[in-house]
Amino acid sequence: MSNSKDKKDKKAEHFDIFQHELVPKHIVLSKEEAEELLRKYKIKPSQLPKIKDTDPAVRALGAKPGDIIKIIRKSPTAGLAEYYRYVVSER
Repeated sequence: MSNSKDKKDKKAEHFDIFQHELVPKHIVLSKEEAEELLRKYKIKPSQLPKIKDTDPAVRALGAKPGDIIKIIRKSPTAGLAEYYRYVVSER
């Protein structure tokens, strides 16, 4: 007998979160891109805003703790705005 969590997981597998109009584009940076970003802003990964590895977008991308995610959002004033998040473990 399956429980409701199994049913939710099945539904999540069939739903592409990035097709929703309110979900901005997410990209996992390569190691080289991440190093360049950190060098450009003279920061450490821990100084970036965090995003948990349980976030639906992070899970859909397959990102792991330690990865840096680039988020591209539409902005009424800037056109497109880039944001960065450091993936951390929820545990």
